[in-house]
Amino acid sequence: MAFIAIIDDDPDILDASSLVLKSKGHDVITANNPNDGYKIVKSKKPDLIILDVMMDEPDDGFYLAQKFRKEGITIPILMYTSVSKAIGLDFGKSEMVPVDDFVEKPISPEELVNKVEALLKVKEVK
Repeated sequence: MAFIAIIDDDPDILDASSLVLKSKGHDVITANNPNDGYKIVKSKKPDLIILDVMMDEPDDGFYLAQKFRKEGITIPILMYTSVSKAIGLDFGKSEMVPVDDFVEKPISPEELVNKVEALLKVKEVK
């Protein structure tokens, strides 16, 4: 199966997401801050990145996604967000938000698995 990096400052989200993905046979590595997340992506080269929008700063996820893309890292990114509900914004893919898909927190295990499998299939085609 796939090797997935989850970058989120919420330990409950890290634990729950890891548990769901491991139950489907995926290998998972986690980071609870953008700096460690950047390091694991650069060194471990996962097949998929799950990235939270808000960590230490409200835009850490956006910044990290931009940094990955500017450095030529094309690994698919699924972004977790609770921002759109909180402030009423609807994000779409753009240069400002260079991710492959979004999911609103809280996410059901079924939705997480479906999103991950869809992004991994797209990666296989490339």
